[in-house]
Amino acid sequence: MRNIFVGNLSFGATEDSVRAMFEAYGSVDRVSIVTDRDTGRAKGFGFVEMSVDSEGDRAISELNGRELDGRALNVNEARPKTERSSGGGQRLGNRW
Repeated sequence: MRNIFVGNLSFGATEDSVRAMFEAYGSVDRVSIVTDRDTGRAKGFGFVEMSVDSEGDRAISELNGRELDGRALNVNEARPKTERSSGGGQRLGNRW
């Protein structure tokens, strides 16, 4: 299975429009556009899952840089989510 990152999406992009673009390369299992939890607005990126690796690889190579709604997409294989550390941070002047 290929989990594909799709960046630089327009804020008006829908899961249906992204799905249609990827279905030209094979079967799409899931499309998820990431939204801000407070406002519900799209953050400009999302993920597409394709069950056949070769179809996902072809979609990545052919869709990276392609325009959707006037924006050049950044399409590549998603990296595993990293654990975020809690707390810490860099101190800047008198503020954290």
